[in-house]
Amino acid sequence: MLKNKRVLIVGGASLFLLILFFILRGSGTGISSDIMVPVSVGEFIVDVNTTGELEAKNSTSIMGPSGLRNYRIYQVNIQNIIDEGTYVKKGQYIARLDPSELTTRVKDTQLEVEEKESQFIQTQLDTTLQMRESRDELINLEYAVEEKRLVLEQSQFEPPATIKQAEIEVNKAKRAFEQAKENYEIKRQQNVAKMQEVAANRKKVRLELQGMMDLQENFIITAPEDGMLIYRKGWDGKPIKEGSQISAWDPVVATLPDLSSMNSITYVNEVDIRRIAVGQKVDIGLDAFPDKRLTGLVKRVANVGEQRPNSDAKVFQVTIEIDKIDESLRPGMTTSNKIFTNVIPETIFIPLECLHNQEDSITYVYLKQGLGYIKQEVQVGETNANSAQILMGISEGQQLYLSIPNGGDEEVSLLPELNGKRGKKSEETPAVKAPEPEQGRKRKPNA
Repeated sequence: MLKNKRVLIVGGASLFLLILFFILRGSGTGISSDIMVPVSVGEFIVDVNTTGELEAKNSTSIMGPSGLRNYRIYQVNIQNIIDEGTYVKKGQYIARLDPSELTTRVKDTQLEVEEKESQFIQTQLDTTLQMRESRDELINLEYAVEEKRLVLEQSQFEPPATIKQAEIEVNKAKRAFEQAKENYEIKRQQNVAKMQEVAANRKKVRLELQGMMDLQENFIITAPEDGMLIYRKGWDGKPIKEGSQISAWDPVVATLPDLSSMNSITYVNEVDIRRIAVGQKVDIGLDAFPDKRLTGLVKRVANVGEQRPNSDAKVFQVTIEIDKIDESLRPGMTTSNKIFTNVIPETIFIPLECLHNQEDSITYVYLKQGLGYIKQEVQVGETNANSAQILMGISEGQQLYLSIPNGGDEEVSLLPELNGKRGKKSEETPAVKAPEPEQGRKRKPNA
């Protein structure tokens, strides 16, 4: 009898546990190890996080030679340069450029100068000889005119035919003399032009040689003023170094930054750039000083995207002006920028880990309900790096699963308000200047 009673008790308990299992299984049940988070209400900050680099707002460029293109030199190598970050005084040595190509051109031009000098002397000798011969010819023709005139005078008592012949000879001599004078003047002008041409050619190569000699002196680069040396960056975004080339069109070797005002130069992807606007506040951190926090404002947003080295995506340059500068800041330091694009004073938000998607059109959460859970559809608003604003579907104080709990494949509890709207993107809100996050008010964190 006692044994039968014990069997009935054990059987009844087993049946009860089995029924309870199926009841709980029908609505989904989380295990005790699942992490729960409450639905929060408070100020929600929408931000865009980027990495940037400090750059002086104003700087003095240290230039290489500016006349390289005049001598058909378009690239020149940096042979030597002092260390970046060095404090220099005005006139102090900065760098030396490789003069080998210019030296070759100097030697070629020196040979050309010698050639033009030889041409000048040869032309001078030739024209001098020609003009001397022409002058001698004129003198001889003038003597010939006098001789013919004497013959005419002495033939006054000769027959008329003889006199006539003498007159003709005088006229012929005069005409030859006049033609010779005209030819002499033409030849003189020609020789003057020849001398001017060879003189101009000689002057041109002389000036070119002198210009090259002066340019050689500029291959030693010195500081135009006092300051800290910062290398110029090349087309690939990397600082120049020994062996790097500078272009004749933009021969900047380095800069001397004005450390009294600084910007953080950052790049934002084409997805987030629509949120960025001039005037937005920025929280800035420094990799070199993790405990130091700075503030700034977005000063410029590029209108045209660009492709950065080692990246396939288009990005837009954003310039952030730093509000307060201290002496520890240096150009080239890496910054972490949090750009506040919007601040929503009072709203519901949850961790991003709580959100799940079904068929790319339904977003839902695992909402705790009694001893189990349901898959509840939600409407998501703004998001940031850690949290998402919830416009509809849950309320403050409810508990959500941070990860997917154990259970069956329950259907999602859909929101009737979203019928016919799922899969449609809401209109994008243009970037606006975000209100400053409240500092004195206590609120639940959203990240």
